[in-house]
Amino acid sequence: MANTKFIFVTGGVTSSLGKGIISASLAKLLQARGFTVTIQKLDPYINVDPGTLNPFEHGECYVTEDGAETDLDLGHYERFLNVYTSQANSVTTGRIYQEVINKERRGEYLGKTVQIIPHITDEIKRRVKLLSTKGKYDFVITEIGGTVGDIESLPYIEAVRQFRWEFKNRCMVIHLTLVPYLAASGELKTKPTQHSVKTLLEAGVQPDMLVLRTEQPLTNDVKVKVANFCNVQKEAVIESRDMSTIYEVPLEMQKEKLDEFVLSHFGIAIGEKPKLTAWKEFLKKAKNPKQSINLAFVGKYVDLKDAYKSINESFIHAGAFLETKVNINYIQAEDVNENSSEEFFKDAHAILVGPGFGHRGFEGKILAVKYARENNIPFFGICLGMQAAVVEFAQNVLKLEDANSIEMDRTCKNPVVSLMEEQKMVNDKGGTMRLGSYSCKLIKNSIAHNAYKSLTIKERHRHRYEFNNKYKEIFAKAGLVATGINKETELVEIIEISEHPWFVGVQFHPEYKSTVLNPHPLFVDFINAASDYKRQNKS
Repeated sequence: MANTKFIFVTGGVTSSLGKGIISASLAKLLQARGFTVTIQKLDPYINVDPGTLNPFEHGECYVTEDGAETDLDLGHYERFLNVYTSQANSVTTGRIYQEVINKERRGEYLGKTVQIIPHITDEIKRRVKLLSTKGKYDFVITEIGGTVGDIESLPYIEAVRQFRWEFKNRCMVIHLTLVPYLAASGELKTKPTQHSVKTLLEAGVQPDMLVLRTEQPLTNDVKVKVANFCNVQKEAVIESRDMSTIYEVPLEMQKEKLDEFVLSHFGIAIGEKPKLTAWKEFLKKAKNPKQSINLAFVGKYVDLKDAYKSINESFIHAGAFLETKVNINYIQAEDVNENSSEEFFKDAHAILVGPGFGHRGFEGKILAVKYARENNIPFFGICLGMQAAVVEFAQNVLKLEDANSIEMDRTCKNPVVSLMEEQKMVNDKGGTMRLGSYSCKLIKNSIAHNAYKSLTIKERHRHRYEFNNKYKEIFAKAGLVATGINKETELVEIIEISEHPWFVGVQFHPEYKSTVLNPHPLFVDFINAASDYKRQNKS
C-alpha cells in the first residue's frame, strides 16, 4: 500500500450520469500505460448486497468469481479491464453497518459509544485500503454511488474527506456532474454543476477534477466559468458527451487528456500516449458489421435493459468479433402464448430465453423453447432458460404427466427440475444461493466442447434449483443430453439436443465472463449458428 494512489469518483445533480463508465474508462487508460489498476464500488443503500433487489429497480445482479453478488458496475469494470473483481470490490452501507454491529457485539468497542464518526467512517476507509493490501495496485479507483447531498451518502463523503487528510498527495477526487442544454434559450447551464460542487465543498471535499456530462460541446468560456466557480484548473474541466456506445468513452477521455491530468496530479511522468490498438479494432468492427442477425430475447425483466446488462454486452462483444450486428427483439415472457408465438418468432434467426426467478412468465418461456425446438431455430437458455428447456422437453417430448420445476409447482408429480440438496434447509434469501465459479467437465464433440475448445471449463453461477438427475437417462434416450457435468456434485451444467442444429441450455451465467478483448465462446458460437440459420432459411 506504500505507493498506491487512491482516486475517488463522486457524482452530483442526478444519478445515472455514468460514474461507472468514467471510472472504468480512466482505469482502462491507466492500464494501457502499464499501471496496475482496480476499481471499487461503494453503494449507499442499506441492503447487504444487490442479491435481493428487484432487477426492475436496480438492474442486474452481477456475480464475481468468488461468489459476491454485486452492483452491475462491476461488470463494466471487468469488461473494460479484462481483470476479475472480487468481494472486496463491492461494498454497501448494509455491509458496513453489519461489520460495525458485529464488532460491537463481539465486544471490540467495549466502553465506547458506537457512532457514525469514527466507527462507520473508519470501516469505510478500511474497505478502501483493503484492496491496496490484497494486490499490488498502482491505483485504486473508488466509485461512490448515489449523488452528493443524499443523506445516505454523507458518511462516504466524510470518509473521503478524512482519507484526503490521511494520504494527502496520494489521493484525488474526480466529480462527475451535469451541464444541461436548454433548447429554448440555446444555452448550456452551469448552475447545477456549481451547486453540486458547493454541496461537496460544504462537506469539506474540494474536487481536483470535474467531468461534465453534456449533450452539446462545451465552449472554452463554459470551461473557464466552471473552473473559476469551482476552484479547479481549466485543464481539470473535462467534457464527457453522449456516445453511441459506452466503449467509445475511453477514447474520448483520452482525447480530453483525463489520464494525463491524473498522472500530472500525482507527479507521475506522462510518457507516450497508449495506442489502444485492440480497443480501436473492436470498435471498428462493432461499428462496421458485414452482416446482421435477428435475435428474439425472451425474459421477464425486458422492460429494463439493465436487468440483462451483461447478456446485452456479451452480444456486442461476440458480434464485433464476428463482424455481425445482433438486432435484439426483446419479448416479455408473459406475452408469449400459443397464438402469439408465430408472430413473435417468425423473423428470428435465434431465440434466447433469459435467466430470472419465479413463476411469472414461465409458461411463455416454455412456449419460446418449444418454438425453437420444433422449428430448428438456434436456441440458447441461460439459468432459468435452461430449466425451461428441460420442462418443455419433459412435457412435450417425454409426455411426462405433470412435469415441472419444483420452483413453479411444489406438488408436481414429475419434478424434472428440483431444489438443490444443500438448499433445502436454507431460509435466508440473501447470499445463500449457489454462487461463484465452479468447474464443469464437457463431453467430447458436443456443441459446448466445440465452442470452448476445451474439455474442462469454469463458469459463474447464481441459482437454487437444478436438473433432477433421476430423469437424466430417459432424457438422454429421447435426445436431450447432459453434455456438461460438475464432477464433484454430478450437477448437470449443460444440456443439448443432439438432433437439433444448435440447442444449448446452461445452468451457469456465461455472460459474466465476456469482455471486450475476450468475447465468450458460447455467445460467439450461438451467433455463428444464427448466421448459418439465416443463410439456409431466410437469406
